[in-house]
Amino acid sequence: MVPGMTLAKIAIEEAFHNPRDVRPLLSDPELLQQFSDRAGLTPAFYRPVLERLGEFDEIRLGEMDRGGISHAILSFTAPGIQSIIDPRRARDEAKRQNDFLAETIARHPDRYSGFAAVALQDPTAAIAELRRCVGELGFKGVLVNGYTNVDAESAAYLDEPQFDDFWSALVELDVPLYLHPRPALPSWQRGAIHGHPELFGATWGFGLETSTHVLRLIFSGLFDRHPGIKLIVGHLGEGLPAQLWRTQYNFDKNPFDKKIEKTLPDYFADNIWLTTSGNFSSQALDAAIGTVGADHIMFAVDYPYADTQLGTDWIESAPISEIDRRKIAHGNATSLFGIGQE
Repeated sequence: MVPGMTLAKIAIEEAFHNPRDVRPLLSDPELLQQFSDRAGLTPAFYRPVLERLGEFDEIRLGEMDRGGISHAILSFTAPGIQSIIDPRRARDEAKRQNDFLAETIARHPDRYSGFAAVALQDPTAAIAELRRCVGELGFKGVLVNGYTNVDAESAAYLDEPQFDDFWSALVELDVPLYLHPRPALPSWQRGAIHGHPELFGATWGFGLETSTHVLRLIFSGLFDRHPGIKLIVGHLGEGLPAQLWRTQYNFDKNPFDKKIEKTLPDYFADNIWLTTSGNFSSQALDAAIGTVGADHIMFAVDYPYADTQLGTDWIESAPISEIDRRKIAHGNATSLFGIGQE
C-alpha cells in the first residue's frame, strides 16, 4: 500500500448490546460477574467493552473514521439469543434486538448494516424472523452464536435435522450465516479445561468450539443437500486452514458412516468465507489465503473486543499483494453484501 494513503475498509463482525441492557450490568457487580463468566471473560475486561457495546455514535464512529472503516455490519453480542432456554422468551428477545438494531441503522444508514438475531429454539419462528429482517429491515444475513441451548447442560447444533428448513430459507434468500463463537457447554468445561479459566474464552476455547461446529456441518452433508449455503467463519477460520490437510487425510481413513461429495478445501472454496476478526496475524492470513484464496476472506475487527487501530494498521501493512489487500479490506464484502451498491 502507498504510504500516507488510507485503505477503504468494510468491517463485518462488529458487536453491539442494547444500552438498556448494558446499564444494569454496569451498575451491579454481581450481574456483571455472571455475565462475564458466561462469556469466559473477566469483569475487568468486560466493563469497558460493555460501555462500547451499547454506543453507536461518537466513540464507535470515531474509531471507524480513524481506521478508514466506511461501513460496519453490526450483530448482537454473544451468547445472544442462543443462550435463552425458553423458546417464547427467545423469540421475543430476538425481535426486540432486531428492532433496536434497525432503529440504530436508520440513524446512520450509510455507516451501519445488520445481521439478524434469530431464536433457533423455535426453527419455524426463526425462519419467519429471518424473512422479516432481510425482507423488511434490509439486514444482510444472520449471525448465530454457536449452539442453541436446550437446557443448561445440553444443546442443539446447526447440523441437526430440525434446522434443515432454516438452511433452505437462507439459500432461498441468498444471504449468509455468520457462525460466531460462544463458550462450550459446562460438560466440556469439566474436562481438560477445568480449573483453567484463562483457556475458557477467546484465548482458546472459542476456536475449538466453533471449528468443531463447522466440521459437523460439513461432515453431516449439509453443503451437499444445500449447495447454495454461504457460511462465514471469523478469526481467520478458527484454526481450520492450518488443519485441513490433516483432517481430510484422517477422515478419508476413518469416515465411519459419513459420506460427503467433495473435499474439505472444496467446501471452503465453494461455501465458506473467513474474516480477520480479532486475528491480526500475517502468518494466519497466509495460511487462510493458501487454503481458501483471497476471494473468500473479508476484513473484520471484532469491535469492541479487539483493537480497531491494531486491526486497521495491520491490514494496511500485511505482506500480501495490493489486489488481495483491496479484496479483503472491502471488495469481497461489497460483492457478497452489495454494500455501496444500493
